[in-house]
Amino acid sequence: MNIKGTVYAYSLSSGIRKKVEQFIVGLAIASFLLHLLVIFLVDFGFLTIGDSSELLNNPIAAIYTPFSFILIYEVYLLVYYLPKSITVYIGKQYEIITLILIRRIFKDLSQIELTSDWFSIQNDLQLTYDIVATLILFFLILVFYKLNEKKDLYQKKETNAELSPELVSYIRMKNIISVLLVPTFVMLALYSFGRWVYENFVSINQMVYHIKDVNNVFFDEFFTILILTDVLLLLISFLHIDKFNKVIRDSGFIISTVLIKLSFGVEGLLNTILIVVAVLFGVIILAIHNEFEKVKQPLED
Repeated sequence: MNIKGTVYAYSLSSGIRKKVEQFIVGLAIASFLLHLLVIFLVDFGFLTIGDSSELLNNPIAAIYTPFSFILIYEVYLLVYYLPKSITVYIGKQYEIITLILIRRIFKDLSQIELTSDWFSIQNDLQLTYDIVATLILFFLILVFYKLNEKKDLYQKKETNAELSPELVSYIRMKNIISVLLVPTFVMLALYSFGRWVYENFVSINQMVYHIKDVNNVFFDEFFTILILTDVLLLLISFLHIDKFNKVIRDSGFIISTVLIKLSFGVEGLLNTILIVVAVLFGVIILAIHNEFEKVKQPLED
């Protein structure tokens, strides 16, 4: 077994995936209890942290922390499924951005203001946008996976059981990329978390509060890496796949990821609209691709 195979076995095998899942669940539970403890210590005056973070002024905000670890597991699953299925890999991206919205909802719930002026308060408006967007995204992801099931069934009927050498080579390249993404995301997560802690709890510069929204920590850069990875996969696929509909599908998925990335640079309703449009675009692209698969293409002379 070469180095790449060894790293794959120790990071992306099914056995390791189960262990990662158990570890993340345990970490999520422990972080939830620790976050609650810190909130109560701050609330009763046993601990002082400046003006207190938005995540330390209400026990409901403690739900934010375990969801952050669940998101980390979703990132791992995204890398895990990359060599196996491009559509499932993209679906995991959609799951991640939906979980980011849900996590943001828990944060917003801790700051909700129940007044008759609901639609004039920015935090309450954002909460409304996120709740509606989550329902829409949940439905769109369901449609996306349903479309993927139909694609798989069609391909099983139309293709042979044995993979072509070109496709085997393409899958091998995706395995290599997946192996490289594991340490990349680990280092990015450690760097992003360390920088956020420094900027919010260590640095004396009062302007650092505006540098990075806690909801965007790690995931802004994460989707940048995904865009670069998707473009690389598209270029590599040109060597092994020459079907027009697959090229358009993969290009459409890149556009979808770019729209998600752009959503981190804006706030309010535009942020929510960009996310929903990104996932909707991916669903429509996959639906058209599936219909294209059923069309008999003219043979070249």
